[in-house]
Amino acid sequence: MRITGRRGSSNVEDRRGMSGGKMVMGGGIGTIAIVLIVWLLGGDPSQILGTMDTDGTTQTVEASAEEDQMAQFVSVVLADTEEVWKMIFQQSGKTYREPKLVLFRNQVESACGFASAASGPFYCPGDEKIYIDLSFCDVLKERFGAQGDFAVAYVLSHEVGHHVQNLLGTLGQVQSARSRMSEREANALTVKLELQADFLAGLWAHHADRMMDILEDGDIEEALTAAAAVGDDNIQMKSQGRVVPDDFTHGTSQQRMSWFRKGWQTGDFAQGDTFKRGAV
Repeated sequence: MRITGRRGSSNVEDRRGMSGGKMVMGGGIGTIAIVLIVWLLGGDPSQILGTMDTDGTTQTVEASAEEDQMAQFVSVVLADTEEVWKMIFQQSGKTYREPKLVLFRNQVESACGFASAASGPFYCPGDEKIYIDLSFCDVLKERFGAQGDFAVAYVLSHEVGHHVQNLLGTLGQVQSARSRMSEREANALTVKLELQADFLAGLWAHHADRMMDILEDGDIEEALTAAAAVGDDNIQMKSQGRVVPDDFTHGTSQQRMSWFRKGWQTGDFAQGDTFKRGAV
């Protein structure tokens, strides 16, 4: 992805120097594994982490050159999402309210509760902020083979997609509807929400490339590889050795790739109604 000479976002809140110390987890390594799976499925880490305590210590960690480079990269990606979504909202007679991006290390407090680095990137509608510990980039590459900078851009633009859903009221409607459903029905509805966020990530890539010429050869393939890596079926096979469709909350690898590709190819917001009967 081309970022040289392009602006970074002013909506980045760098808390890396403020992050606290180690987590104290009653479940030990098992708990860490569960939290990692929740993140990779795109879930809300606060549901698990909200009840966990820390030991109250603080650590000072010098940022590596690679981490600072990635911080600059995600800042530029966020700026690109601001440009695209501002344009799309204006075309619909709406005003786009930009989210904040919080960079943290080890652990962070959000309006959705406490989260650790193991929770990975997440969007909190309570404060309209996206939270990222940049160490997740290594997890994408080393554990799931999602190489390349545009894999990271896909993840961030997916979280921005949740912010768009929040602004349009979709996120709140889904959360309200889930409370009246069985677990199986609620999971199926959440799949539609997540696949729409994948579509919105592809939609962003479509318009960002046309507006700012951001894409290099192989970028879309990197995003598709990342989308496949975090498919429910792929995660379940890696974590438990079998696939349980009723437990899906974010869609299969094929579905996630398909909806991202649809957003990328069409650039048409109207094509992203994953809630329409028969769409998913």
